[in-house]
Amino acid sequence: MIRRALAAVTAAVSALALAACGGTGTDRAGTPAGGSSSAAGPSAAQGDGTLSLGTVLPQTGSLSYLGPPMFAGVDLAVKEINAAGGVLGKQISVAHTDSGDTTTQIAAQSSDSLLAKKVDAIVGAAASSVSLTILDKITGSGTLMFSPSATGIELTNAKDDGLFWRTAPPDVLQGRVLGDLAVSQGDDTVAIVAMQDAYGSGLADSTEKAVLAGGGEVVEKILYDPKAADFSADVAKVKAKNPKGIVLIGFAETSKLVQELVKQGLSSDKHHWYMVDGNLSNTNYLKFPKGTMKGVKGTLPGSEAPGPFQKRLLAVNPKLDVFSYGPEAYDAVNLIALAAELAKSDAGTAIAGKLADVSKGGEKCSDFKTCAELLKAGKDVDYDGVSGPVEFNDAGDPATATIGIYQFGEDNTFNAAKALEYRSGNISG
Repeated sequence: MIRRALAAVTAAVSALALAACGGTGTDRAGTPAGGSSSAAGPSAAQGDGTLSLGTVLPQTGSLSYLGPPMFAGVDLAVKEINAAGGVLGKQISVAHTDSGDTTTQIAAQSSDSLLAKKVDAIVGAAASSVSLTILDKITGSGTLMFSPSATGIELTNAKDDGLFWRTAPPDVLQGRVLGDLAVSQGDDTVAIVAMQDAYGSGLADSTEKAVLAGGGEVVEKILYDPKAADFSADVAKVKAKNPKGIVLIGFAETSKLVQELVKQGLSSDKHHWYMVDGNLSNTNYLKFPKGTMKGVKGTLPGSEAPGPFQKRLLAVNPKLDVFSYGPEAYDAVNLIALAAELAKSDAGTAIAGKLADVSKGGEKCSDFKTCAELLKAGKDVDYDGVSGPVEFNDAGDPATATIGIYQFGEDNTFNAAKALEYRSGNISG
């Protein structure tokens, strides 16, 4: 079903229609969404001529280590956009808030505060499960929601009135690469241990399909409670099956799983461990004995961030030790700004209607200033970002994407600046 009916509506018509109907928006087929939305707020739906952004990204919680590069990516984009003259002839602003994780109500409180400020677009959330908890609230208000890192498969078909977009690919691709990686390493018997939420379950399923397609066998598949105090029983189930490869899909709690794996004799030198974007951390495993993580491989969506771009991120935050999803956050802001320029409106609905247009089919450009100048000259643009080409499909997901494969060293960290290899593919298969 085509979800982007807003793309066919001009900014002016969108604003007038939303003013007339109280901001009810449209569903994926372009029909009126059920019921009126008291949260819609005409200002959020119509805009006021000045693009204002908010972020709901992790400052605390199980993904807090991923927050700094994303905040840096947003701030760098805002700085460069304003240096180029801003959007619609005005400087843009950004208000940062915390997303926490699903153990708290921080994301809901943050989104409430941003909606009260009548921001036009919100960058976030980072985690798929957190994104799902606030999606209705944000998109129901007529506000654009744009995640740089939520990869959960469930988000592709979530009801969002055409207002949820992402620069990170859904995990159907990461799962394919991860499963293929394990089998290609000779690990034809695999155990999958994943956190039980939208992200973990979806990625576990996608990985399992890839292992089976490659001729391997998933001998154990466990979905665990990330808040559990003890993982000994889960690891004991894995040990009983004696797999050659162990796929760990989770967030910060993975460190507890790692300790239990070692305790029960399933160390990385005897079994190949595989990790994912949620637990590829350069801080989570530093206290472990040297060599604990040596040789462990993991997947992370995104092509290689160019060296000069990494330096620009470091200029914003010199303390960055990972760059994960910094490029995607940077691209999200640039795409929002360019779509606003094309729509000649800062309204979230109008911006959503032009995001696909600025991502494909026109003259290629890779920075806001160049793209904006082309738009002002009446030309169609195709923004190719630092995270990749970012060509959106009808679901608001990148149609193609790249997955990097990284490896931990003796010091229990991985080279965040460059992967061992990059594998690209279509989301549709």
